[in-house]
Amino acid sequence: MRVDADSSAAPDAGANPAHLFAAALIDELTRAGVREVCVCPGSRSTALAIAAAQHPGLRCWSQIDERSAGFFALGAAKATRAPTALICTSGTAAANFHPAVIEAFHAHVPLIVLSADRPPELREWGAGQTIDQVRLYGTHVRWFAETAVPDADPQMLNYAREVGCRAVAEACGPPAGPVHLNLPFRDPLEPTSASAESEIAATDRGGQAYTRVCRGVQTPQSADVERLVELAQTCERGVITCGPMDAEPEFRAAVADLAAALGWPIFADPISQLRSGAHNPGAPVLANADLFLRDERVAAALDPQVVLRFGATPTSKSQRLWLERCRPEHLILVEPEAAWNDPSHLASEILRVDPLALCAALNRRVTRSQAESPWLQRVLRAEHCTAEVVERCIADEGELFEPRAIRELAEGLPDGAILYVSNSMPVRDLDAFLPASSRPLRVLANRGANGIDGMISSALGAAASQSKPVVLLTGDLALLHDVGALQAAQRHSLNLSVVVFDNDGGGIFSYLPAADRVDPEVFETHFRTPHGANLGDIVAGFGAGFERASSWEHFRAAFKSALATPGVSVVEIPVDRDRSVAHHRKIDRRVSEALALQFGNSRT
Repeated sequence: MRVDADSSAAPDAGANPAHLFAAALIDELTRAGVREVCVCPGSRSTALAIAAAQHPGLRCWSQIDERSAGFFALGAAKATRAPTALICTSGTAAANFHPAVIEAFHAHVPLIVLSADRPPELREWGAGQTIDQVRLYGTHVRWFAETAVPDADPQMLNYAREVGCRAVAEACGPPAGPVHLNLPFRDPLEPTSASAESEIAATDRGGQAYTRVCRGVQTPQSADVERLVELAQTCERGVITCGPMDAEPEFRAAVADLAAALGWPIFADPISQLRSGAHNPGAPVLANADLFLRDERVAAALDPQVVLRFGATPTSKSQRLWLERCRPEHLILVEPEAAWNDPSHLASEILRVDPLALCAALNRRVTRSQAESPWLQRVLRAEHCTAEVVERCIADEGELFEPRAIRELAEGLPDGAILYVSNSMPVRDLDAFLPASSRPLRVLANRGANGIDGMISSALGAAASQSKPVVLLTGDLALLHDVGALQAAQRHSLNLSVVVFDNDGGGIFSYLPAADRVDPEVFETHFRTPHGANLGDIVAGFGAGFERASSWEHFRAAFKSALATPGVSVVEIPVDRDRSVAHHRKIDRRVSEALALQFGNSRT
């Protein structure tokens, strides 16, 4: 709890300007589309907190820790696809939102940060809880504004409403992202006895938003469509890649129809939403590309002429290296927002168009199917061969290793569930081993800045903001990094099932070159970072259920129980790091051996 020591009361003289301003601003944010707000405790933010708590159109989530609150709001905004607000007091409170703001900026998630501040006359004069909050987040926001200090001028309420409308419009984009409003308030901070309702109502435009904002749809130009149709009909070796994105069902259906018509395979990232759900059964949707592209011989045999990419940069490292080696003549990024997701610097073209509209336009114009092309058949041979090897390897897994855990988890998830996956090894294992399925599943991840921070908070935000079951797949370090967020689940009676791979430290580093090139003692201490913590004891302190799986049968029963039990339930899969690395490499080796029989030493 942060309390401003120098707050002082003033005699009532009508409605408090700070509360009038805050009420108008919060009301307008709500009318413009905000439905969830995280409120952190403090004194300088009193007017904002009261206005949010009293607004009938908002759900307020009290959050003790600002860093957790930021990621909680991020998860809620991802799950609802709507802007979420954050309220905090002055000083370092707003600085603790920064990691979530960075993730929201890079992942195009609409957050609206409302940071209370001291008025100008108290800044740089030694007043407590006062730091420079102007442009605190630097270039990591879509829009920043420091509002005027509220006063009794009636025009101030019109200004507050228009600021609220603009904040939502800027956050929703395109491109979507975080907005920061810094709001200085003078004493008195507590509400007066005078009613503010009549003054607020005077600026009410009949229940409508104060300023209506029209968001245009980027329609594909006919010249762009014709150029892509010509490429599609003249280039046999075409690929559609779908990177991380929260694709709606309409887009998934349209891009699957396009792939089926063109005979171009879809390299479907696990966070693209293309690996699951019902869509065109004739669409060649691939789930094993990350594994078979690790084989350089096969990757060279499958070099594409054209790559049409939707979504952000794919998770798969082998796919990135494949494209960097073969350097396709045409690599077209469909980026509806002002982003440049091209870390390999290979893009020949960036189309600022609506992905669904582009797929629909191409579907109307494509006339020749190449579904039986020899090149596509080579791709499908690699896909099917890899899938068979993985299935055999997983069937043989008696020990608790990640590849089979991904399959067991996928089979145990309820239809329509949200799977929130942590960065580091969990998302990479999901990419390599999550099979394609017609069952509905929504996969979310914080792939903007790719950090492991805030994972529990993000998943809790997703769980709080909608009614579908949410499962978090995480590693032990990511869980420990954010374990304090479990107090929010207790306070708000939230439900979340957590599956954690516990390899006692940073297992991902064992797969990197440093594992073989750094002094073993240095590597163990500063990279693998064993913690020796008993996760069960830790989460039990926050009232969470816990079960450590001892076999696959035990895991299935524990996971089923976790889904059915209210509150937070954690199922741990203990993993031996060294044996896990050997097991992953054995799968790679067996895939490569099987592909050698299929492809030999030639490019055919």
